[in-house]
Amino acid sequence: MTAPHPTAAVGRDGQTLEGTSRLVALVNFVKLPHTVFALPFALVGVILASVEHPVTWRALVWVVVAFTSARFAAMGVNRIVDREIDGANPRTAMRELPRGVLSTRDAVIATTTMTVLFIVAAWRLNPLCLALSPVALAWTFGYSYTKRFTRWSHIVLGIGISIAPVGGYLAITGAWSTPAWMLVLLSSAVAAWVAGFDILYALQDVSFDTVRGLHSIPKDLGEGPAFMIARALHAWTVVALTLVGVTTGRGARWMAGVALTAVLLMYEHRLVRPGDLRRLDAAFFTMNGIISLAFFGCALLDRVLGA
Repeated sequence: MTAPHPTAAVGRDGQTLEGTSRLVALVNFVKLPHTVFALPFALVGVILASVEHPVTWRALVWVVVAFTSARFAAMGVNRIVDREIDGANPRTAMRELPRGVLSTRDAVIATTTMTVLFIVAAWRLNPLCLALSPVALAWTFGYSYTKRFTRWSHIVLGIGISIAPVGGYLAITGAWSTPAWMLVLLSSAVAAWVAGFDILYALQDVSFDTVRGLHSIPKDLGEGPAFMIARALHAWTVVALTLVGVTTGRGARWMAGVALTAVLLMYEHRLVRPGDLRRLDAAFFTMNGIISLAFFGCALLDRVLGA
């Protein structure tokens, strides 16, 4: 087995909670704290919908339940499908299934439970959300298999998570946006953001992916092109968020959020450079959490204080 990237952290798989309880194991199993990455963008969808439709506390709670349960289910499927691959990769060998902290049976039960909870949440929101829930599940579950046959799995992941803002919007309105391409722009911004940082994260596993015959943009196209594609995707995130603001008549605070997002993305790309992945955890976990929360905060202020 070849070694991971020479400057990547070995034996560490992101941020985990300390403890030996079953609850801690389940939280770490799906990296539950990382919900902060995309949940704020689901709430941005709610904010945009609130311009013409009232938002109740009941709807807001079910949006959070729907997103959290869907993410748990999707991550659960990914961990179950990849348990043998994760066990063979030094970077992921300490995940809960490979080291036996959770049994496959426990993982399947938890994942199934959260899948059902997501469908219930979609039902409690409105008929359109319920009708689209199988599509969302099929896409996010299918992502787990894509790295076996395509280098574009990062894009598939991005689209899966970009369902969040669309779902937040539909949960409040029960109908697609007018103009229709507003939600497409918002979704594409999140998809590009996620795909870009997932490409960077995949740099750690180029050697392993080569040995196992797995695909990724860094492995198939090389480190240099991977950085270029990630930068282009993040540039589109900024453009798309700007266009959403213009389309929906958002004000200066929304645009300030876009500008802040651009600055933070540029800083993220300074943390990780070709041949130097030592600060990849900081770029992936810290900066992307800050980006998501900061943009949500600006969007909320823009809505509450007026455009």
